[in-house]
Amino acid sequence: MAQAPQTPEAAAPQRCSGTFKVSIQPPQTMASPEGGPAQARRALEKQFEGGLQGQSRGEMLAAGQPQQGEAAYVALESFQGTLQGRTGGFALAHLGLMHAGRQDLRIAIVPGSGTGALQGITGELTLRIEAGVHHYELAYTLPAAAGAASQ
Repeated sequence: MAQAPQTPEAAAPQRCSGTFKVSIQPPQTMASPEGGPAQARRALEKQFEGGLQGQSRGEMLAAGQPQQGEAAYVALESFQGTLQGRTGGFALAHLGLMHAGRQDLRIAIVPGSGTGALQGITGELTLRIEAGVHHYELAYTLPAAAGAASQ
């Protein structure tokens, strides 16, 4: 009888929250086929406070007509710092869609991107903007061995 592959034991899901400041560079036009929809690239930097302490840098690609509420963006960003006292880093992948007055945003930790005491991390980040302040909540899981070793 075949055995299921072994996977690292995960600790219970955890959450942290805080705020971040973001700096997004002006868009740079990307090549598109003649007559095709315009595309743009933007560099971004963030400074996190709260459960996440550190900075991230990334690239955003966008297309569509955001002024008319019809657009999409994808982004990758690399975070380095601490997560509730554990030092390391991870990458975040974004997918944002705007259509017919609705906005959908998913920001996930990139599998296999964890470094240092954050190796094996998985999870998702949600954000909200209130009065111009960016707030985040990170729901994450670390392998039980990583969580125990770094505390």
